Amino acid sequence: QVQVVESGGGLVQAGGSLRLSCAASRSIFRFYAMGWYRQAPGKQRELVATITGGGTTNYVDSVKGRFAISRDNAKNTVSLQMNSLKPEDTGVYYCNSVDYSIPWGQGTQVTVSS
Repeated sequence: QVQVVESGGGLVQAGGSLRLSCAASRSIFRFYAMGWYRQAPGKQRELVATITGGGTTNYVDSVKGRFAISRDNAKNTVSLQMNSLKPEDTGVYYCNSVDYSIPWGQGTQVTVSS
């Protein structure tokens, strides 16, 4: 079974940048369409970006033009480059397949101060 570990979160001022990374445990990862999700305090987890095995990307409107998802199938990683961060981007960020078939990892905390 594939497992994932997220990293790269931290505390940043509004307007700053962070790069999140998701490392998968098995090479079959390349067959999964993957997504980055975030859960803000008191809110439901939401999908913010997706990428297919072939590299097609999609984003929720609130992050378009600021976030970029990418993957390296040779290294079994998915990354999320986050620029022009806003306080409303604060939350715990998780990666998973788009059908939630991978057990959820611990996530990585992103805090954006105003």
